[in-house]
Amino acid sequence: MSWTLSGQVRDSSVPGLLLRAVPGVITIISVVVGAHSDDRRAPYWVVLVLGAVVVLGNLSLFPLRYGEPPGAAGYGMLAFTVAGSALWYVLPSSAMLVIPFWASRAAVRYFRAKPLEWVIVGASIVGASVPLYLTTHSLPGSFGAAFGVIALTLAAINRRSREQRLEELEVSLARKQAAIEEHGRAAALAERARIARDVHDVLAHSLAGLSLSLQGARLMLVRDGASPEAIEQVTRAQGLAAEGLAEARRAVAALREDAVPDVRALADLVTAYRLESGAAAVFEVDGAERELPAEVLSTLYRTLQESLANIRKHAPGAPVRVRLSYGPVVELTVDDEQDKRPERAAPGGYGLLGMRERADLVGGSLEAGPTSTGWRVELKVPA
Repeated sequence: MSWTLSGQVRDSSVPGLLLRAVPGVITIISVVVGAHSDDRRAPYWVVLVLGAVVVLGNLSLFPLRYGEPPGAAGYGMLAFTVAGSALWYVLPSSAMLVIPFWASRAAVRYFRAKPLEWVIVGASIVGASVPLYLTTHSLPGSFGAAFGVIALTLAAINRRSREQRLEELEVSLARKQAAIEEHGRAAALAERARIARDVHDVLAHSLAGLSLSLQGARLMLVRDGASPEAIEQVTRAQGLAAEGLAEARRAVAALREDAVPDVRALADLVTAYRLESGAAAVFEVDGAERELPAEVLSTLYRTLQESLANIRKHAPGAPVRVRLSYGPVVELTVDDEQDKRPERAAPGGYGLLGMRERADLVGGSLEAGPTSTGWRVELKVPA
């Protein structure tokens, strides 16, 4: 079983991946057909090179997720757009005209108003209009192609705006739900505290008084030479009162303790980070969920809490990916994705030391260090 909690839209379904592959398929068909084309405007090796650039650029788009930093894939899309437009000029009778249109829509959908988005949109407008004018010498036709790309871009921007409004509504509803749940938790804690006070002030005090009275009665019976049976009965009653007092005190302690966090509490920490920072934050659970000991859940919760606090401090606004994996050991991985390796490792502070100590207490291990794209904390706990 695997599930994901995220404020970002993900397009990893089979139809979504097939849609991304369409330009590459069209390019391969155009290159194959172009080997025997009569109107080809360049040597066939040029066609092969341009086709390879388009296909490789298309492949670089598969890791992209909506709303997440494009990284090197953004430049892959730019190369994809330019090479596709050039290939359409070289093979004017091919279907490569779809490349500029597809690229402008994809840039708006994936890059979320980043500067590279507008560079790709501009290249798409030029790539759709200029080759058409050079091929047909029709100024109205080239303007029509340019306006077609612009219209598709505006439609994609409008769709993105609707999705952003829906996401803001989702965030608002999540905040409201979190407030309701927090109010419910506060009310439950207040009720538990009231019950704990009542148990302590009434039942525990009464049992303590009863135990003392029975002890006095036993001593009086011993002094007055009462029968062993009577002394035994009073001693047994005193023992029962003492046991009841101990149980009452344990109940008070349990009522006073905070509730043990669960997997939903881990997801709430990630949601809180996303709401506060506005950055992409993904929480994934892999494997078959099972009940974990309270001390393990507490260690997972505190480790994630401290990791997110460190990200807020050392890499504010960085996208975060949190994965909880159930296997022979339970593994919690927290990655902040800065798109670069940290210039220097942050010195080991008390927070990291505390996380390692918590892991040791439950027989686990914790590793923390830089990666090629940011920083990773990895906790493994046998459970």
